[in-house]
Amino acid sequence: MYTEEDLKKYPFFEKKLKDTEIRWMLDPLTGVLARGTYLEMINAMINENIPFTFGIMDLDNFKFINDNYGHHIGDEVLQDISSKLAEFLGDDGLVGRFGGDEFLFMIPKTLSYTDKKELLGRLYENDQVLRRNIHLPSCDPFITATIGCSSFPEDAQDFDTLFDVIDKVLYRGKVKGRNCYIIYVEEKHKNIEIKKIAKQGIYTSLHRLIRQFEMVPGLRNKLESVFPMLMDELRLSDLYFIDNRNVIRSVRKSDLAMNVGSLRRIMGDDHYAVDFVENCKEEIREKCPKFVDFLDAYDIETLLIIRIGMDLETFGYIVCAEPASHRIWQEEEMALIYFLAKLIAARVVIDGEPL
Repeated sequence: MYTEEDLKKYPFFEKKLKDTEIRWMLDPLTGVLARGTYLEMINAMINENIPFTFGIMDLDNFKFINDNYGHHIGDEVLQDISSKLAEFLGDDGLVGRFGGDEFLFMIPKTLSYTDKKELLGRLYENDQVLRRNIHLPSCDPFITATIGCSSFPEDAQDFDTLFDVIDKVLYRGKVKGRNCYIIYVEEKHKNIEIKKIAKQGIYTSLHRLIRQFEMVPGLRNKLESVFPMLMDELRLSDLYFIDNRNVIRSVRKSDLAMNVGSLRRIMGDDHYAVDFVENCKEEIREKCPKFVDFLDAYDIETLLIIRIGMDLETFGYIVCAEPASHRIWQEEEMALIYFLAKLIAARVVIDGEPL
């Protein structure tokens, strides 16, 4: 994709192209800069004290695309995204493939926080690079990504520290729910410890959940007991549940009690019920308009609905609904809420306590 003309605009490549063919500098799949060449360029800029803004972009749930559509589709997605990202930056920066589904981008000047926010905001909102369907012959996967961004020398003065900085904020974006960008701010992010956060696996989360759930009697009390943990681990602003009378209630808003109609047209009858539905607001708008009235009232963009049921009987639903957010739910997050739904269902069956 990149040509000699594109690269010669940068002093590093003007020198390098004198004794190295361009084909050895490019990633063979995508045509953007290869990892080794890109990192060599970054090191050279640091050694020469040339200011620049630096970012790493990780495609969300890319393994799902490879596993469900095949690696050839995954390759087409990588080609499309790298091309669109390079087109978006134009003459203002360069894109490189870091490896797998990760890309690097560099802008040869130090942007202010406001300028970074404006740039990355356009990247996410213009529907040309991210948050869009890529239309391929056999499928049209929806593509989002998580980005970490920082600047040299403002945020780091050497190569290792610079990568540590963008790795921290990239990981922060993943923990936050992905499909977002995080700009490094020292006072907010310098103390992030990736290993400490990452070592907590799903088993630890499930163990904490069941302990909190069993500490108090009564379903309402149990939900209030587990909510702080869920808020901490899943970054939830609230947790809702719908009972068998179609009334939605909130853990945090004690006065909320709104009839949202039956969700069975979405979730299916008991014999054909599904356990998860995520991010399907338009489908709900058509089939459950009263529920959409609730979503619109609270400016909710992203939701996860999980059935509370045992065998073929449905008692209600848990609803994770986030305002003004384009969140992608991760498998571990869904598993945690699913486990909570099963704990609630067991209480309904064993204790006869209504939801």
